[in-house]
Amino acid sequence: MTDARAEPPTEVSPPPPPPPVQLTGSPTDFLKGVVGKRVKVRLVSGVDYQGVLSCLDGFMNIALEQTEEHVNGVVTNKYGDAFIRGNNVLYISALEAL
Repeated sequence: MTDARAEPPTEVSPPPPPPPVQLTGSPTDFLKGVVGKRVKVRLVSGVDYQGVLSCLDGFMNIALEQTEEHVNGVVTNKYGDAFIRGNNVLYISALEAL
């Protein structure tokens, strides 16, 4: 003879949350993280431009706002907006925390 009692329903727990998105540390992740923040752009000529990174494209053409031009560590000019052609860029570094 089988027992006619039904087993109580088992509680189904929701699936675990997905793992947090981790940055790979790639240049693309860095560039996405610094848009809208203060950066320093060093040109191959050695001149630095500091300003807020407005946008950039796949050719590393850069648009900066509130831009200062630095030659040998001294501010030589101030510009509202500056556009830098990508083939002149040596590197971009963040001036504020990401």
